[in-house]
Amino acid sequence: MDVQRLYAAFRECGRVTTDSRAISGGEMFFGLKGENFDGNEYALKALEAGARYAVVNEDSAAAALGDSRVIVVHDTLEALQALARHHRENTFVDGKRLTVIGLTGTNGKTTTKELITRVLSVKYNVTSTQGNLNNDIGVPLSVLGVNSKTQIAVIEMGASHPDDIEKLVKVSEPDYGIITNVGKGHLLGFGSFEGVKKAKGKLYDYILEHGKGIFLNADDPILVGMAAGRKGLKAIEYGVDHWGVIVLPSDADHPFVRMAIPDSVTDPVASTSSATGNTSVPELVDAAGNPSVPELVEGPMFRLGSPIAEATDRTENLLCLETHLAGAYNANNIATAIAVGLHFGVSLEDALRAVSEYIPKNNRSQLEKTERNILIEDAYNANPTSMAAALDNLALVQAPLKAAMLGEMRELGEESVSEHVVVLEKLAAMNLDLVCLVGEEFRKALDLKQMVRQAHPSTSAPKSTSSVPELVEGPDVRLVSPAIEMTPNFKWFPTSDDLVVWLKDHPVSDHTILIKGSRGNRMEKVLSEL
Repeated sequence: MDVQRLYAAFRECGRVTTDSRAISGGEMFFGLKGENFDGNEYALKALEAGARYAVVNEDSAAAALGDSRVIVVHDTLEALQALARHHRENTFVDGKRLTVIGLTGTNGKTTTKELITRVLSVKYNVTSTQGNLNNDIGVPLSVLGVNSKTQIAVIEMGASHPDDIEKLVKVSEPDYGIITNVGKGHLLGFGSFEGVKKAKGKLYDYILEHGKGIFLNADDPILVGMAAGRKGLKAIEYGVDHWGVIVLPSDADHPFVRMAIPDSVTDPVASTSSATGNTSVPELVDAAGNPSVPELVEGPMFRLGSPIAEATDRTENLLCLETHLAGAYNANNIATAIAVGLHFGVSLEDALRAVSEYIPKNNRSQLEKTERNILIEDAYNANPTSMAAALDNLALVQAPLKAAMLGEMRELGEESVSEHVVVLEKLAAMNLDLVCLVGEEFRKALDLKQMVRQAHPSTSAPKSTSSVPELVEGPDVRLVSPAIEMTPNFKWFPTSDDLVVWLKDHPVSDHTILIKGSRGNRMEKVLSEL
């Protein structure tokens, strides 16, 4: 493969696409081949639609045409990645190599990437991963999206197999690395939690050998341990507790994340020392011991004076931030964005203002008030770590009626059933007014614990003599495990479509509802019925 020829063609085009339907004119089209598709078959259509060049595999029909616009390579995906790496190595800003921030983690990657982008955009021209294009195709496309005006690139990297991050850092060549967290996600591919740690840790390994440093959440013992185990790795430490940030409680009037941040927080200094541990921050309470929350006035951010300082034994002024993000777990994502901004010279107040203006629109941490309910929309993805965080947040929400509509968690391998049982136990302890579960993995967990009886399709079905409750019509589920109190409020559905049908006949009103599940569940379908 002649990467120089590829790069010369790319420079003529300036844009790359892998979708022949997205051709607007002048693009460089790559015909990628997967298990269920072959983009090589659409190369001629791409050229007819206005693509300047089409890159195809040597064994494709287009390769034999002899068209000067067709560039033949051995493997189009490898060519795309090689082109991106070459572009990364040959992109300079004011005579200096482009700064790239590489970001991965089990949860919070996309939200953190969006927040970082907005904070840095206060001062710089930033190019970042579009949507969630974070895999072996998306990362090179993101890198190729960098242009001569880009000052900082923020590249999100996803992983579901042991060598994914190792491959992606070779394409993006990050100067700084961020791991949002490490949890039980994609266990089918990684094999175990330790497999997840090892795979994500490849980002730290790359930064240790080639980069300038990592941004380290000093409140996360797993990340601290991973950093400490790599002698010489420079860590730029930050964190909610590390900084003494107060996360204010949410309620119906203030449903989004609110934080009181010391105005003494400044640029974190890179060091090779490990985090010293969490800082104990007194709760914000009134004289009676009840949560005391100041009124938010004069916009999304203002200085808190002596009343708050006295309540918390704090002497510094605090900046209060009100966001549009649902879920207290986003406090860590916000802190990451602030730390990155401070390091690159964005003032604390400007960083907070940028965060306050971010409104999610990607089914992540969204909160929507409909005519009947308040919806916490987090339906894009789910794994044990993110599911636990979402449920913990729901438990903290102050609302008269609360419900959870959860799709199964996928790609968990041998631990799938046990992890779904953990979710069931947490749900039972929460005493929610309604729980709707979707998918066979929840079914298996329920059956394993002998907590349910499959509903008969007809009321004429014979009565059971077993110790479980009488059969009920429809997809209702009743818990009877000794470890879990029996409740009539659990319901199970094979698919999200089945849940939609049930909701049409059983309207839900006046609830605060968490909607979450793995992407394949399509839990966003239920939103229209709520």
